[in-house]
Amino acid sequence: MDQLGVFDLLTRTLDSGLVRGMLRSVIDPELGVNIVDLGLVYGVTVTAGGSVEIEMTLTTPGCPLGGFLDDQIHACLAQLPQVRDVSVRLVWEPPWEPAAMSEAAREQLGWA
Repeated sequence: MDQLGVFDLLTRTLDSGLVRGMLRSVIDPELGVNIVDLGLVYGVTVTAGGSVEIEMTLTTPGCPLGGFLDDQIHACLAQLPQVRDVSVRLVWEPPWEPAAMSEAAREQLGWA
């Protein structure tokens, strides 16, 4: 996402691009990389009424960070007045794998 000022964030039309850009501020505390670049976010759906549904996974089904990341996602998107409701749905198919990471994430982790 381009660097947007506060006014831009407050007035921009709510769409999946804006949501994904905001989600880049949600960092997986174990890996230190944002959840979008890790490839954990599988889908973002935005309705005209301001509801946002996030479909995502975790690096492993036993990962203890699910609740923490859910809280961080809600806090992150609460900054946008366009958002009326946020739903985070964890899915396990397809399972996450390192190939889902962006090149930036691989570089950040020293895997590039």
